[in-house]
Amino acid sequence: MVQALLKKLPVDTHLEIVTTAPNRYVSYSETVAEGASSLEQHEQYTIHRIALPSHESGMLDQSKSFFVFAKEALKLTKQHQYQLIIATSSRLMTACLAAYIASKKRVPLYLDIRDIFVDTIKDVISAKSLMWLAPALSWVEKKTINTASKVNLVSEGFLPYFKKRYPTQRYSCFTNGIDQEFIDASQSPFTPKQSSSGAAVNLLYAGNIGEGQGLSHIIPDLATALKGRARFTVIGDGGRYKQLKLALEQQQCTNVELLPPMNRARLIEAYLKADILFLHLNAFPAFEKVLPSKIFEYAVLGKPILAGVAGYPASFIQNEVDNAQVFEPCNVSEAVLAFERLQLQHYPRTEFLKKFNRTNIMDAMAEDILSLLPDVARPTLLLATDKP
Repeated sequence: MVQALLKKLPVDTHLEIVTTAPNRYVSYSETVAEGASSLEQHEQYTIHRIALPSHESGMLDQSKSFFVFAKEALKLTKQHQYQLIIATSSRLMTACLAAYIASKKRVPLYLDIRDIFVDTIKDVISAKSLMWLAPALSWVEKKTINTASKVNLVSEGFLPYFKKRYPTQRYSCFTNGIDQEFIDASQSPFTPKQSSSGAAVNLLYAGNIGEGQGLSHIIPDLATALKGRARFTVIGDGGRYKQLKLALEQQQCTNVELLPPMNRARLIEAYLKADILFLHLNAFPAFEKVLPSKIFEYAVLGKPILAGVAGYPASFIQNEVDNAQVFEPCNVSEAVLAFERLQLQHYPRTEFLKKFNRTNIMDAMAEDILSLLPDVARPTLLLATDKP
């Protein structure tokens, strides 16, 4: 996004980026933080990386982390005047923070919304907590969306929700895209395992292990059902890691390997060694609207994909991704049938790569963002994001 914006802006533009230091997993934060300095200054842009306290991905921990981020972000931006504020937010509160800054400074705000937090939280907290929390969050969402000059939705599945509640707002739908590292990796030779060889097929899941993924509800039973035919490798960490590990122990699964988070280079190596790439979202109504970025990483590599998703992500995969099979989330019998329908062969997916190349998407999105920029001699932009 930064590169796309700077290509289209005058050379005397300055872009200020406020984000966090890498912090997603306490088990990995020290490793990934190496080389990520708290302040990075260039001629046309400055990056501020705010260090957050380590956390275990629970809601209380994440709330504490956000308040640290918000406090430092407000301090960093207090003395500056901007012509445009851009915020990319997978959780509502980062968007809310940007809306507050935009209101105080009386400048346009472009919001990039990557999840429907108010909708999702209904599925992951108790009914008792929801009684007092949902109205407050709905109010925050309303104020935030109405403050924005324009809103981008990362999934077209979000459109009905937002258009119903905020019909006068302007929307665009620029999706996630494919990073260059994965495009480069897609050129690597791939020799798929032959189904007639009798050897167990290697399935790989890489990513967050949280309530949203629901891995403990599918992998132990699916691994048991496919014993002798498939082996699972799970790379990642998160709030439901212990629950998954316990479920595997109770099932006495010997064909599942749990590995800690790793950097992108090693992760791509693991992708290339796998026979099938596995994706799963929990059986919550809110997840029928999302479009996981993992789909784009997986699809470009040409590997067969087995995905436990429903609603919009299921239709997206069926329409856009060759040699991918979907099954109802948490449904083991459907997952087995979907596994058996996969072809263990390489699909280049050239059209998918052209359509969802991140550089092309960011170029188009930058044009959309800059349509809000006032006509000033030397613009200064603020980009806030809750993910580094």
